[in-house]
Amino acid sequence: MKKYTSKNYRRLGLRRTDSPKDPTARRNYPPGIHGPKGQKRLTQYGTQLAEKQKAKLIYNILEKQLRKYYDQAIRRQGDTGVMLGQLLELRLDNVVFRAGLAKTRPQARQLTTHGFLLVNGKKVNIPSYQVRIKDEITIRPSKEKTKLVEIMKKNLENHQPPSWIYLDQKNMSAKVLETPKAEEMDQRFSTRLIVEFYSR
Repeated sequence: MKKYTSKNYRRLGLRRTDSPKDPTARRNYPPGIHGPKGQKRLTQYGTQLAEKQKAKLIYNILEKQLRKYYDQAIRRQGDTGVMLGQLLELRLDNVVFRAGLAKTRPQARQLTTHGFLLVNGKKVNIPSYQVRIKDEITIRPSKEKTKLVEIMKKNLENHQPPSWIYLDQKNMSAKVLETPKAEEMDQRFSTRLIVEFYSR
């Protein structure tokens, strides 16, 4: 896991969180001592590279991991860009975040590595674990009375998960109903341009 800073997000024009107090919201321009400047025009290579960097930043993964997902995607039938997006979306930490069991992807990763989660009743502490259709994610009974889980319960009240995830708010569990469609994935980067970058 790499620790990305607010500067990494600002450089790529992304927001880190939805909070108005977030530095990436207050300074929505690239970092630098001269303040806001005109945006540089990127080459085709630069555009593809930026999209790849965005995906790494959003899902908090390393170059080696993203390349591995690309290699898996090209071996599958169908649109390679969509396959790549599905592999990223079906990471355990991302499913936990999208279901609303965590406020951010880093928090979802922390919950996973600290042993808060069960997948089909079995403890899984690997954030990159690939969740499959019909897999059910629940909170370990020994962790249900922790302060963090109590906060999570309150956050779930106003959360609407994507259609490919079923959320049981009362029991704090989530179930994957189907693979996410292209329009249901994170739209802040282009998987097509990432595929073009790696296929050069």
